[in-house]
Amino acid sequence: MPLHEIFVGLGVLAASVMFFLEARRRGALNEQSLVAVAGALVGGAIGMRLSGWLETLNLSDLWLYGSRSILGGLTGAYVGVLVAKRFIGYREKTGDLFAPAVALGMAIGRIGCHLTEAPGRPTSLPWGVHAPPTTPECPGCLTGQAMHPSFIYEIIFQLAVFAALLWARGRLTQPGELFTLYLAAYAAFRFLVEFTRANETVWLDLTRPQWFLIPGLALLALRLRYGYRRGYYDPLLNRRVMA
Repeated sequence: MPLHEIFVGLGVLAASVMFFLEARRRGALNEQSLVAVAGALVGGAIGMRLSGWLETLNLSDLWLYGSRSILGGLTGAYVGVLVAKRFIGYREKTGDLFAPAVALGMAIGRIGCHLTEAPGRPTSLPWGVHAPPTTPECPGCLTGQAMHPSFIYEIIFQLAVFAALLWARGRLTQPGELFTLYLAAYAAFRFLVEFTRANETVWLDLTRPQWFLIPGLALLALRLRYGYRRGYYDPLLNRRVMA
């Protein structure tokens, strides 16, 4: 099994274990929540493959490129959960159960990306890394250029967010807000880290993932404003409502 897939599998395993632990801690470990997990796994797999295929529009590349699209996988997992819950008539919010699990799983999965994919764009920063000349789709690897360790940036981010979510989960009382905060933080980070990634720019010096994220960032900003105005994040901000 390729090294990348090994770490993706370890990430999925760690995320599943974290989900079960969190669901048990919240008293939400039941058949319905397990169906939501199944929906996330199936939807995530389909989303990764389909979004990768849409980049090439080559049916023979459907399996080869699909697993490389994390954003497609997250979108597919989200849709898969919604479909699974709708199918069984489950109305409880499950996003808060997934948030720490996804952050941990992403951190582990990105280790495989760092070891097998083009790290990032050339850089003169002292922590630039060198990748083997055999790294796919990496012209800088052939010339020995130092490049941004963009996947290391994401591993550090995901681990920091994982710790922050564990801290915040006992303070937020509004269902769904932990997941909303994670989505907003990751979307903003991913948009910024794309400037260090080796992805091809398509228009206005922005990559496909950045164009995919722009409408989502706008919607998430409105959602955060909605939650802030209603005091959902007061326990995190030490903000008290005046009587």
